Amino acid sequence: MTLEGLVSKYVKTAERVFTEITISDAVSSISKEKIEGVIGQAKRYLEDAKYYQQRKRLETSLASVSYCEGLLDALRMLELVRFSWPAKR
Repeated sequence: MTLEGLVSKYVKTAERVFTEITISDAVSSISKEKIEGVIGQAKRYLEDAKYYQQRKRLETSLASVSYCEGLLDALRMLELVRFSWPAKR
């Protein structure tokens, strides 16, 4: 797979996650606002990825979407949000 194809795949995957992500009701010591702040930062990384993808700066785009996915995964592993990645990545 080309770098451009890889970037496109990860950007689409992250966009899909943002359509289904929900914050867990079981959050205790971390405020909902702080969780929303991390989600907002992940969305900004995704926007950066799309910006750099359009400008053919694919290495930077891939790094940005990777940061986005990392934040989302961290929130999910801490059970602060719920979503699922598509089965075939």
